[in-house]
Amino acid sequence: MSEILLKTENVFKDYRLGKTIINVLKGINLEITRGEWVALLGASGSGKTTLLNLLGTLEKHDSGEIFYENTRFSKLSSRQKVFFRCRKVGFIFQAYHMLPELNVLENVMLPGMLESCARRELKEQATELLSRVGLTHRLKHRPNELSGGEQQRAAIARALINSPELVLADEPTGNLDSVTGEEILKIFKDIHSASTKATIIMVTHNENIAKLADRTIFLRDGQIVTE
Repeated sequence: MSEILLKTENVFKDYRLGKTIINVLKGINLEITRGEWVALLGASGSGKTTLLNLLGTLEKHDSGEIFYENTRFSKLSSRQKVFFRCRKVGFIFQAYHMLPELNVLENVMLPGMLESCARRELKEQATELLSRVGLTHRLKHRPNELSGGEQQRAAIARALINSPELVLADEPTGNLDSVTGEEILKIFKDIHSASTKATIIMVTHNENIAKLADRTIFLRDGQIVTE
């Protein structure tokens, strides 16, 4: 029997703009098993990114409950959420979010440095990860010296530096051309097929990309319509 890693029960999330309340997520119920690759598919404004942010504790849900294994997100303090994100989750954003003052190797090492990992071991691990994503020749370059595809490769390496159980990716090919996007998706396939494969939740609006996942969850107007 597959182990449930993440579970949501009747989760709601609203945003307030002045006097206007926008219902972004409306009663989300889902279960994600350990090692599964799940695609969140839907049009812009369907609630995909908001759901991803809730699953990574980047935002707080308004009602309902989210469980990671047996941990209730509503019971976590701010400090515990930071610990959860650092130890359990690797984030990959569409906009890369590389620090311009650091070189590629330092950017990849950064999450481990925040965890006070041994610098020598961290450097070796970061170098190995950058080799896996084809960036051995770019270790000392700054982000502005990299192409968009190279920055996304570096962002993937950074997300994996703490060996996360959960990888959350928000439109990781959204800013890339089709050829570079295919290269990035191959890296995700390799991550998923690794012996210590992480659970991957990927937001996309592209049905062809969603087909690569084990399962696709369709969102429309803040609700799951089909799986």
